Amino acid sequence: MIPAQCGANAPVWSPPVWSYSAYNGYRHLASGLCCGLSSLAAGLAIGVAGDAGVRANAQKDIYVGVILILIFAEALGLYGLIISIILSSISTNFIN
Repeated sequence: MIPAQCGANAPVWSPPVWSYSAYNGYRHLASGLCCGLSSLAAGLAIGVAGDAGVRANAQKDIYVGVILILIFAEALGLYGLIISIILSSISTNFIN
């Protein structure tokens, strides 16, 4: 600060005011649950499909089919991530 501003008439700094409503809290909770549960479901699907694919691959060569199933299972997690980003970035113009 400049010494002239340090006098009795110097402006007092005030901390910023947080306005975090219940709407924002539930919106972020829904976003986190969407991302977490979809990732959990994708991991479970990849685990089950991978296990079955490895066991079936020993009997018959089905490598391409297993890879396709794993790709679609991974898309579940990506879809959940996209939806959670959309949920957490919705405009709050109508909520005060």
